[in-house]
Amino acid sequence: MRFLRSGKVKDIYELDDKHVLFHFTDRVSAFDVKFPTPIPRKGEVLCKFAEFWFKKLPTQNHYVKTEAKDKMVVKKMNIIPIECVVRGYFYGSLVQRWKEGEVKIPEGSDTQIAAKFPRPIFDPTTKSETHDIPITRDDALEKNLASPSDYDFLEKTSLGIYQKMSETAEQAGFILADLKLEFGKIGDEIILGDSIGPDEYRMWPKESYQVGKIQESYDKQLLRDWLAARGLQKKFEDERKQGLVPAAPDLPQELCNEMSSRYLTSYARITGIRL
Repeated sequence: MRFLRSGKVKDIYELDDKHVLFHFTDRVSAFDVKFPTPIPRKGEVLCKFAEFWFKKLPTQNHYVKTEAKDKMVVKKMNIIPIECVVRGYFYGSLVQRWKEGEVKIPEGSDTQIAAKFPRPIFDPTTKSETHDIPITRDDALEKNLASPSDYDFLEKTSLGIYQKMSETAEQAGFILADLKLEFGKIGDEIILGDSIGPDEYRMWPKESYQVGKIQESYDKQLLRDWLAARGLQKKFEDERKQGLVPAAPDLPQELCNEMSSRYLTSYARITGIRL
């Protein structure tokens, strides 16, 4: 087993010429900043969530087997350098981007925060270990990130996966607000890859959902909200503009424990299994 790289959350090892091992750690990142404070049992939950979704979704994917509570064997593939983001609700960074005229939303959309769109939108970004940048179809083709047919496949497949995951979430009493997916190729076939869990989507409990309000989140948004409330999101952005690497503060244990509890709760409600 050969160490390949350490990402924002996962450590990745090469097993052979066709397989790699994902080690889901307890690290956490937000606004493209990695934090030094671990989230208890986060790696275990992310690994088990990825296994659940890969087995449940009908889309071809790279999952092979779960090796341990926080380790997974997957097929090696050539990653397509596009983060496939689907948004079903007017929330998060999309709000400010819309206000600044950087993104279009469906005609007739309610522009109150957390309002549901008439239809989900595909809102991809570049794929980066430092800072993802929103792109359009034209951008993706101009930068040779994907061919026209591959891009159209990514958009159609991502929207379809969002719909299926939304149905599962709704049955468990949740709203799937948005979702980030990654794909790669084995030969000429495009397959679903990376992982799928609370680090890759926003999920809100239906019982507390209210348009016009900041939503209770069972995902990484809890950390984002904590950072934004303390001016740290803007601090990170300002540091990047100055060409600096944002400095990550230690996180309070109370926040870390609450994130862990919500990750575990959402897994139990969606899968029917308690870890």
